[in-house]
Amino acid sequence: MSVSPVSASPLVRRDDDAGVVTLTLTQPHNRNALGLTMIDTLIVAMADIARDSSARVIVLAGEGPAFSAGHDLREIQAHRADSDGGQAFYELIMARCSTLMQAIVALPKPVIAAVEGVASAAGCQMVAACDLAIAGEAARFALPGVNIGLFCSSPLVAVGRTIARKHAMEMALTGKLYPAAEAERMGLVNRVVATGEALGAARTLAADIAARSAATIAIGKRVFNDQIEESLAVAYSLAAKAMVENLAEPDCAEGVAAFLEKRPPRWSA
Repeated sequence: MSVSPVSASPLVRRDDDAGVVTLTLTQPHNRNALGLTMIDTLIVAMADIARDSSARVIVLAGEGPAFSAGHDLREIQAHRADSDGGQAFYELIMARCSTLMQAIVALPKPVIAAVEGVASAAGCQMVAACDLAIAGEAARFALPGVNIGLFCSSPLVAVGRTIARKHAMEMALTGKLYPAAEAERMGLVNRVVATGEALGAARTLAADIAARSAATIAIGKRVFNDQIEESLAVAYSLAAKAMVENLAEPDCAEGVAAFLEKRPPRWSA
């Protein structure tokens, strides 16, 4: 197995083994948050893999206690001090996040999420954007934005296309953590394995897929997504705009501040 950095970044590690590329988010200290630099690093990695004829299947994983906790709330909150209240940054990060999720879908190679720990908000969105997902039995999934005054509109684009509509809305309306077994029942993950074995199981599945015709799989993936998600770009555009609008609401500022300060939020209504 060869190991290489992704665009000289310490945020993501790439491991190659017989056509299976493992991309590991390596920021356990902030629960592999999808800050702007992390998102852009992953976009570059997907583009590199798309051009790499030796890469046949991708496994996406995260180091530490979380697959990914979603957007970096400290980064988001810091930009409230910008001259425009953060508007330009929020438009940028929501657009870039939508670009990443669509890049995963558009990649002409299967992407398998190997989930240990928590996958929440945009992290759960990334799991849903992947073609397949394997979860350790201690993994948990959530669309918790409602708890901090920021409805998970963008994550619902991917999650709502992966699981039943009412399950997706329940996740977003309650903001609760769902155990791996429940995620499997809802169809968010393909199967649950023993804790600590998700990466190995995902790589085994990837190796099996990698043994098939890459051209055939590329066609199959493209056609499947074309026929089932033809309005994806429009949906992400609308959802990103909704999240930008939501970020400007006082209750969102209060909710994020309360989360970071570890206190109950004080809603305006």
